[in-house]
Amino acid sequence: MNLIYIHGLDSDANSTKGLLLEEYCQQHHADIKVHRPDLNQPPKIVFDKLLQLVAELDTESEVVLVGSSLGGYFATLVSNETGCPALLINPSTLPHITLQRFEADKSADTLKTDNDKDKVLHTTDGGWSITKADLQWFAHHQLLSVDNPSQVTVLLKKGDELLDANLSAAFYKHQGATVIMQAGGDHRFSDFKEHLPEVFEILKQL
Repeated sequence: MNLIYIHGLDSDANSTKGLLLEEYCQQHHADIKVHRPDLNQPPKIVFDKLLQLVAELDTESEVVLVGSSLGGYFATLVSNETGCPALLINPSTLPHITLQRFEADKSADTLKTDNDKDKVLHTTDGGWSITKADLQWFAHHQLLSVDNPSQVTVLLKKGDELLDANLSAAFYKHQGATVIMQAGGDHRFSDFKEHLPEVFEILKQL
């Protein structure tokens, strides 16, 4: 099996959860290869890059996606496009709305004169410079469906301080995906290491 870990907004290829997945596989599932692409690029490039990676790996063995936060959004899109199973961790479902906070950070005077869609609104910790064009891309690629719900499982922390876990749960449940809501926790899913045995049981079922 090939497992593609899709990191979140302020993360990169060396994200904690991605490294934990890889380490766990090396110790307990040597037949699973973990791929951790760096996706700090505009969303169109990220989406195309993931589709290409899936196409390349699919010739070798089954591909499973694991996406965290914004990575969960991309995992859903890619699963819809390719049919790949996906495990989503505190996924973002409305990035076209939640990422508007970066546009709101700019002063009113700046916004009045800023008509350039390539104007940088925010640069993530990983180096992706978010522009208005990126927000427009998300607006044109909203999550409206889960095309393979039987192959999608969502892990949510009720204590997520960044995204509304109830909103994510409602969307994926309505689409027929399996949703597992855990009490407490945080957006980063800080106790992820403790849940790795459970995570791999889910991956086996997918």
